[in-house]
Amino acid sequence: MKAFMDQDFLLSTPTARTLFNDYAKDMPIVDYHCHVSPREIAEDRRFDNITQAWLGGDHYKWRLMRAQGIEERLITGDAPDREKFQAFAEALPRAIGNAVHHWAHLELRFYFGCDLVLGPDTAEEIWNICNEKLRGGLTVREMIRRAGVTTVCTTDDPIDSLEWHAKMEKDETLTVKVLPAFRPDKAVNAEKPGFADYIAELGKAAGMTIATLADLEKALSARLDHFGAHGCRASDHGLDYVMFSPDHGELAPAVFQKALAGKTLTTAECEAYKTALLLFFGREYARRGWVMQLHYGAQRNVNPQMFRLLGPDTGFDCIDTRDCAAGITGLLGALAGEEMLPKTILYSLNPGDNAMLDSVIGCYSAPGTPGKVQHGSAWWFNDTLKGMEEQMASLASIGMLGCFVGMLTDSRSFLSYTRHEYFRRILCGMLGRWVENGEYPADMETLGGIVRDISYNNAMGYFGF
Repeated sequence: MKAFMDQDFLLSTPTARTLFNDYAKDMPIVDYHCHVSPREIAEDRRFDNITQAWLGGDHYKWRLMRAQGIEERLITGDAPDREKFQAFAEALPRAIGNAVHHWAHLELRFYFGCDLVLGPDTAEEIWNICNEKLRGGLTVREMIRRAGVTTVCTTDDPIDSLEWHAKMEKDETLTVKVLPAFRPDKAVNAEKPGFADYIAELGKAAGMTIATLADLEKALSARLDHFGAHGCRASDHGLDYVMFSPDHGELAPAVFQKALAGKTLTTAECEAYKTALLLFFGREYARRGWVMQLHYGAQRNVNPQMFRLLGPDTGFDCIDTRDCAAGITGLLGALAGEEMLPKTILYSLNPGDNAMLDSVIGCYSAPGTPGKVQHGSAWWFNDTLKGMEEQMASLASIGMLGCFVGMLTDSRSFLSYTRHEYFRRILCGMLGRWVENGEYPADMETLGGIVRDISYNNAMGYFGF
């Protein structure tokens, strides 16, 4: 019997162990999409205890605790932090096969030097070990430095002043490059409550009044310039689904006026407006050399009671199964037809889309740009052992795994950089099995180069950091 998560965790062959230890383990990390707070990096936040660092804002852990039947006061409520930690420790042992179980123990080992298995009986000892490390200098910046992170892209609204990014640009003590990423969802979602108020705020940020769709595009262009001045190299769009309306040019201006007036939009009107905005953004990103990221396929806030109680992003979203193939090819095809298709990364929350996406990306290649359109890493409900293996195996079988830009955290936790170790172990384990099964030559120089590229180099080159 192998020991629990020993040094050869997920590395079942000699080739896998060589690839991980000699090529992957010590590569730096580029986190090109996450949700951490730039303010907390700028201020080098110190957490009072492990509950604040580990459970605050982490809906992955919250879902496990709810599945165990733990009351909400011990998850997001006003219970003392020590009680919340105990509740998580009592839930975690039952999460057998869940990636959170692996992540938690990777984080304990890497950041806190703790090899104990978290459970009800070890919670007190682990609580004390972690808190001592946090008090002893394990700040936000130290977490980032210790993980070997060179570049972080936060997720920022167009109206954001980027004041914390500006401060970090002048901070010579900062060892990591922290860049904004452009997330204009509120400008795209014309059907959502508060749209008109948001457009007014966007106008203020751009120093103009927005009365027409042309005004909106002018304001967004100004904010793109503002982000570019602070080093932005990527956008990110969170879409319920990817659509393409052939009537967007004719309908979108009037739809924008209707939305500003607070009137209810039809589905066709929403799709026309969103198509027009996405095409506008795609052209702007292409001009600037930015990467466009499209995350789609989530049903949001499906528990109305808990949404009223806690709001969005609290663990009550799920996978949607809508077919977006025609929408994706319509959008990308329109931009490609204008020779204005930017580098694009596509992420579906539905793992059933893997093969579709891997076939789509091969339709939009470009000389001199390896992997111009990417199938993004397994996301959210899929960044698990099985989910990552399936995403990479599909990409390898249909596309070009060696061009893959690799892992990202997509996290609100500064401790989550061990997910890159998890990913690299899975990658090396998979490649090792293929080699030792005679499916790929035992050419360690080539294999090692592929591993290093997927771990770090491809993303650095793709985004142009």
